[in-house]
Amino acid sequence: MLAAAAGCLLPGVTPPLALAAGMLLATLGLSVRSTIASKGAKYLIQSAIVLLGLGMDLRQVADAGALGFVLAAGTIVGTFLLGAALGRWLRTDRTITTLLSSGTAICGGSAIAATAGVIGATEAQIAVAMGAVFLLNAIAIYVFPVLGDLLHLSQEQFGTWAAIAIHDVANVVGAASQFDRKLADPDHPRLATETATAVKLTRTLWIAPVVLVCGWWFARLARDAQSPAADRPRARGGIPIPWFVLWFVAAAVLGTLLPQLHEVAEIAGKFAKDKMMTVALFLIGCNLSVKAIRAVGWRAMVLAVVLWIAISVAALLVVRSL
Repeated sequence: MLAAAAGCLLPGVTPPLALAAGMLLATLGLSVRSTIASKGAKYLIQSAIVLLGLGMDLRQVADAGALGFVLAAGTIVGTFLLGAALGRWLRTDRTITTLLSSGTAICGGSAIAATAGVIGATEAQIAVAMGAVFLLNAIAIYVFPVLGDLLHLSQEQFGTWAAIAIHDVANVVGAASQFDRKLADPDHPRLATETATAVKLTRTLWIAPVVLVCGWWFARLARDAQSPAADRPRARGGIPIPWFVLWFVAAAVLGTLLPQLHEVAEIAGKFAKDKMMTVALFLIGCNLSVKAIRAVGWRAMVLAVVLWIAISVAALLVVRSL
């Protein structure tokens, strides 16, 4: 298990591959389930999110303007409302519904990892949510440029659509880059990529308020569900403070105010995404069991797909009307 964890640092090992490797070891009985692995994965994920914040440029967020803010707010709220309705209809667990809604609404795996830390998600729930997002991301990076061409979208329209409908930042940039290479205006060869990056950064900043609200809501539900009987003390009130989210915002401000940190931030962000998240997902996979995964159920994947299709169609209709 330790050798495999070290192997996750090698070039070419991606987060989905690491998660699958950890699950395989757990299935074969070659991993050790422990609180050390769980806590290690948690702290690696939180540290990675902070480092990703260092690479953000809030000026690009500002460039997206009021329209980008309204699109982000509207689609994020809409995704959570639709997720809650579908989750009730499909009878999915509230926690997995929240994870999938946050991943679809904001920025995929990073949002899932951030939200999981404040709502008490299990390793199995995190793994299933991450797996669903990874699968849909892999499909999107190939399908979206083709659809954008068939629908005759402009570079700016495609960049906005991709940023809203594709989960992960890297896949958003990848899809937009493919669209630019295929249909670029000679005067604006990177317009789709630049638009997608600005709009996605606007959405990524929503990690902070979404995590705070989810943490508060789950804490409130836990207090309401606790029996008021005399032999069971009531849970104490208060909003949980996910300090790593505050550090994420502080890192984004620092990265914006000190442009000389750009190269360092780029290296740190790449290390966080490619290495720290990879090792963390491997550790999560190692703590899984087949029984735990089955307990999450197939409904989670159905929920992920329906949410993805819904936000893609809604975003496309809005983009084409602009």
